[in-house]
Amino acid sequence: MSSASTLSVRVARKAVEAQDIVTLELVATDGSALPAFGAGAHVDVQLPGGITRQYSLCNDPQETHRYLIGVLRDPASRGGSKAVHDLVKEGDVLQISTPKNHFPLAHDAKKSLLLGGGIGITPILCMAERLANTGADFELHYATRSPERTAFRERIAKSGFADKVAFHFDDGAAAQKLDLAQLLVKPEAGTHLYVCGPKGFMDAVLNTAREKGWPEEQLHYEFFGATVEKSDSDASFEIKLASSGRIVMVPKDKTVTQALAEAGVEIMMSCEQGVCGTCLTRVLEGVPDHKDSYLTPEEQAANDQFLPCCSRSKTPQLVLDL
Repeated sequence: MSSASTLSVRVARKAVEAQDIVTLELVATDGSALPAFGAGAHVDVQLPGGITRQYSLCNDPQETHRYLIGVLRDPASRGGSKAVHDLVKEGDVLQISTPKNHFPLAHDAKKSLLLGGGIGITPILCMAERLANTGADFELHYATRSPERTAFRERIAKSGFADKVAFHFDDGAAAQKLDLAQLLVKPEAGTHLYVCGPKGFMDAVLNTAREKGWPEEQLHYEFFGATVEKSDSDASFEIKLASSGRIVMVPKDKTVTQALAEAGVEIMMSCEQGVCGTCLTRVLEGVPDHKDSYLTPEEQAANDQFLPCCSRSKTPQLVLDL
């Protein structure tokens, strides 16, 4: 193990789980037990080419001998999924972070409604394992394009919770398709909803839930990729560093992190899409123009923090706690 926050792991197994989806089984290079993790946790994986990406752990949280991640080959890959599919091999040694969890289970839930879309099943499957182990009440709905693109079908079929899982295929019969309006028709006290998947799927789930009156505190979600919306109103603005009073201009065509890096101010970054929270920075003055998928609507409304990898400013200047 290399340091308190970085783990050295070996790829013990690389397997094809479904069309365009592989899993990597990671074990400690020194054979020791890996740090414990909770359902919904992810690790940052340093990949060939100097890229770091977040991947949810999808094995049973009771396991300490391995971490399992599932990765979709994304045609719009910015290098991460391509590296996993084409460059990472069995036996390779990788550096990863210790597990982090921005998507934990609510322990006071009477019932959990789990919705996974595509590769978004990875943290959801881990939650199902945990809930099954504790005897909790839950149901899992797994939506994919087709059976061939559905990862972990065999694992789910062999699990003790197979009867709690419903599969929904886009190319299947109408009767088996996911009917969100029906599924989410009535929010019940103590029922918590968890969703992960492509942005369109998640937006559909969350928008339907909100329309049906689900309270925000019963909605739990994790975006693993997002398109940062550019708009014609994106303008240049100033960043003021509170520690030194230094002013850095952010032009219309650059992000805050890019402008700061060019000025010699490095901010820890990972996903560059506003989904992971690595670059979260305190805002002392000014009003951010939030474009992230990480902060909750309430956190965005407070305007006291933002994600400089994608968000901008509604005011001519933002004063940052840097």
